[in-house]
Amino acid sequence: MDPLLLARLQFATTTSIHFLFVAVTLGLVTLLVGLQTAGYLTGKPVYERLTRFWGQLYVINYVLGIATGIVMEFQFGLNWSGLSRYVGNVFGAPLAIETLVAFFLESTFLGMWIFGWHRLRRGVHLALLWGVAITAYASAFWIMVANAWLQNPVGYEVRDGIAHLTDFGALLTNPTFGMAFGHVISASLVTGGLLMAAVSAWHLLRRTPDYALFRTSLRLGLVTAALAVSMLQGFGFAQFGPVGQLQPTKFGGGPERDALVADWTARFGPGDWEPPVLSNVGLGFMILIGFTLGALWLLLPLLWRDWIIRLKAPLWLILLGLPLPFVAMLLGWIAREVGRQPWAAYGLLPTAQAVSPVSPGLMLTSLIGFSLLLGALAVTNWVLLARHAARGAQDPALGRPPAPDSDAHHQPVFV
Repeated sequence: MDPLLLARLQFATTTSIHFLFVAVTLGLVTLLVGLQTAGYLTGKPVYERLTRFWGQLYVINYVLGIATGIVMEFQFGLNWSGLSRYVGNVFGAPLAIETLVAFFLESTFLGMWIFGWHRLRRGVHLALLWGVAITAYASAFWIMVANAWLQNPVGYEVRDGIAHLTDFGALLTNPTFGMAFGHVISASLVTGGLLMAAVSAWHLLRRTPDYALFRTSLRLGLVTAALAVSMLQGFGFAQFGPVGQLQPTKFGGGPERDALVADWTARFGPGDWEPPVLSNVGLGFMILIGFTLGALWLLLPLLWRDWIIRLKAPLWLILLGLPLPFVAMLLGWIAREVGRQPWAAYGLLPTAQAVSPVSPGLMLTSLIGFSLLLGALAVTNWVLLARHAARGAQDPALGRPPAPDSDAHHQPVFV
């Protein structure tokens, strides 16, 4: 078997699975900030209960998502040593910043938030959650900066066969970055909002005792998803202009593409410089799902006087629509990454030169091992999320008040 194909399959599998964790994390942490801030300002217990319930689901997804991220990072050294060696001085800079933000700041803030219930002042505890959200967005920011550079290398020069960073500001103003970052954030908000709405709809259909609680989260999730889907569509279509100009082989054609292919043939030799058809197929289905999710706006008027709950059919539609944003994200990621082929860094480094000189047997073994590990983490995540979501918000473990007989062991440590 071809080691390059196996390496690409492995990276596609691990990044796709990890990306689903990231989307849920970004979406839920934004909603959590809104819930806890509302609780802090109004003092209503309903918001604290919702924060504890959704916070528990967020923590489960975050912990297992970190594990998938660590597994994914191993691949740069194992399977893509050519990429690390040739462009590591440029590509590694935003990744290093992201590591500091995600694994140090974000995890520190989150740990203090988890164990700070009933130990910290309410304002300090809320500030920690804001810190978690800000660092989560910062983490996504730097990951997209790195990915945008692979889509359109800028701010570098090649010396002694190695790319060196010459203009850090060019990374931040890369034309393939801004709209793509907005697109990812919007997709995460749609995913988090629809997840919140779907879980709430399920509890409302079951007539659980916490009717008022899940009525509130249904409204919040549905409104968030509807607003975000409009942003999602806008950021998505706004990318076609820059992408068509900077990557003529991805979606475009005509003389620009032909001239570019002729230049690559002269520099790198004959080859198939056209991306696989799979990228455009995925793009078409992603756009179709995006328009379908736009129908969430039609459900908003039904929130008036709880018609959406009385009719019940809209609640079932929300439940059935839950997989759509996850499928759309995978298709969009395939369109963005497969459409760049056969380049690891577009027009600079072919994937054939970026892959590690590893035997097919060893590459196949790592593909199977990584896929099984990431698949197990994904299944575990969804089983735990489903189990804790089904238990309802009666008494989540997160933020549970200390027992009366253990007050002496739970004195505030920050006052």
